[in-house]
Amino acid sequence: MEKALTSLMSWVDERLPLTRTWNTHMGEYYAPKNFNLWYFFGVFSLLVLVNQLLTGIWLTMNYTPSAEEAFASVEYIMRDVDYGWILRYMHSTGASAFFVVVYLHMYRALMYGSYKKPRELIWIFGMLIFVVLMAEAFVGYVLPWGQMSYWGAQVIISLFGAIPVVGEDIVTWIRGDYLISGITLNRFFALHVVALPIVLLALVVLHILALHEVGSNNPDGVEIKKNKGPDGVPLDGIKFHPYYSVHDVQGIAVFLFFFCGILFFAPEMGGFFLEYANFEEANGLKTPEHIAPVWYFTPFYSVLRAVPDKFWGFVFFAISVVIPFALPWLDRNPVRSWRYRGMLNRVMLLLFVASFIILGVLGVKSPTPERTVLAQICTIFYFVFFLAMPWWSKMDRGTAEPERVTMDGGMPLWKSLATLALVGALAFLPLKVVGAESAYDCGTMACDAFEADPSDQPSLQRGAALYASYCMGCHSLQYSRHNRVARDLGIPEDLYKANLVFDPEIKLGSLMTNSMDKAEAKVWFGATPPDLTLVSRSRQPEWLYTYLRAFYQDELRPYGVNNRVYPNVGMPHVLMELQGLAACTDESGSAAAKADRCVNMSMASTGAMSAEQYDGAIYDLVNFLAYTAEPFKADRQRIGTYVLLFLVVFFIFAWLLNREYWKDVH
Repeated sequence: MEKALTSLMSWVDERLPLTRTWNTHMGEYYAPKNFNLWYFFGVFSLLVLVNQLLTGIWLTMNYTPSAEEAFASVEYIMRDVDYGWILRYMHSTGASAFFVVVYLHMYRALMYGSYKKPRELIWIFGMLIFVVLMAEAFVGYVLPWGQMSYWGAQVIISLFGAIPVVGEDIVTWIRGDYLISGITLNRFFALHVVALPIVLLALVVLHILALHEVGSNNPDGVEIKKNKGPDGVPLDGIKFHPYYSVHDVQGIAVFLFFFCGILFFAPEMGGFFLEYANFEEANGLKTPEHIAPVWYFTPFYSVLRAVPDKFWGFVFFAISVVIPFALPWLDRNPVRSWRYRGMLNRVMLLLFVASFIILGVLGVKSPTPERTVLAQICTIFYFVFFLAMPWWSKMDRGTAEPERVTMDGGMPLWKSLATLALVGALAFLPLKVVGAESAYDCGTMACDAFEADPSDQPSLQRGAALYASYCMGCHSLQYSRHNRVARDLGIPEDLYKANLVFDPEIKLGSLMTNSMDKAEAKVWFGATPPDLTLVSRSRQPEWLYTYLRAFYQDELRPYGVNNRVYPNVGMPHVLMELQGLAACTDESGSAAAKADRCVNMSMASTGAMSAEQYDGAIYDLVNFLAYTAEPFKADRQRIGTYVLLFLVVFFIFAWLLNREYWKDVH
């Protein structure tokens, strides 16, 4: 058997040099012995790339790239495809994780001079990967066809209109239409799943080939190829396999622990990884209050907004992305690693990081005069860091690099924590000075506390009954199915259909739509009543809970009621018979017509329920809507617990294996 396998391998090698390729890039590739924590991020980026490719393939199997069906197909994946939710969350979390590890990978290059001779081409390929990754993320960001996807694309694409003479033609060419439409979505889909991944993979291969040709840098900035033994092997090098392949496994275990922690317990990350506005379907006639791209674009978006002129804003935006390409030729200091460079280099690098973080945070906030000034200051420093580098890098005085690599792990823990705290303070304090967001999360008031409990089946059953009786006549749950709800809530199908389905023609496997015509609903209410499960996702359950308890009497409104959370509401208070109707007064005790002047609320008329009973009923209703919006949440968290426990055990074995391999090296 062994002889047959050897013969087969020889036959393959004569036609395809697999063994030589393996030895060149793994088995006989010598890497420096002194890699530290910062050298994990290259491996992490490859891991995330594989994740994005595999999950992307499976997502496209159920995605429909059309303006009419794109949003619905994403909701179908999330709710009806078996474990479709985990594929979506792996892909969305992976997108943000990709940029996190790439940004840290680039920062490591800045720290240790991995862009300097002879690694200029590695840096160029890396920057090209970054630019293509930004393009790939942008076109992918549009595909869910949510509100922020649509309007974010509208803003970014319109930037090209600032180019003189040909700008508007370029915008039309990118969109494929005079407006962002299904044509735009279709071509972005083609770019996202075919064209850009091919380019990205090609650049990654070239990046690795260039790296393995000149060899890896290290924290000391020492060229290990200068010191070789009689056998031609670098004295300070070690075979990548098995040493670093085993070493990287323990890093991967730690990375996956944090990755899966987010994936299973906080996939939205407070609206940064999955923006809440994207849980609303794209509407070209409804502009969001604040339009901002996803977080990994916001540093460059802040540069754009910091320049008052549209054309020059676009120019500086483009330059901010392109200028790092020139880094190998801007840095005139012969020393690579910041370990041996002077204080000036460290100060400039830390200030650059703090400025970049500030620009990123400002990009997700609505602009104010104070924030604009801060963004302009940070933008100026961003360009000073690069454009003045030929002078300040020469002025920097440090010490000579050692002849041989050291096994120094880098800064002690307390210095690392102090540096992290310093960067945090440099970023936090200026942001604090320019002001925080509004203290009110629910219109004119703070949201009331609400914690959904998808495991409370009696609460969900009561909420389902309340929804069917009072809400479903206007609000559909058009992405949820009756039989799924019946099964999850433990209600027998015949009982469910008899008590919670009022149309005898409806089948239990159908979607939970209502019979109200959309055009008629728009005439009645000014807009089609939204899917309340999407409201639960886009505005959060606590908003919905507070909203349903915040109606008050206002004779100036068409239905005689207003709402403190949603001022000038266009719907009647359908739960009035249960709650009664509150009266609202301002500070003087006069009736408050405007929601922002409402200070005191008292019951003008009573309903069938006491205040405590009504609050409990609304809790059940919102709990049901929160469950219906994300019916797999309990399963997600349960599975996540087991996955994290497995990764802890996996890390222990990986650490022990790594310790065994490296005991003689150290």
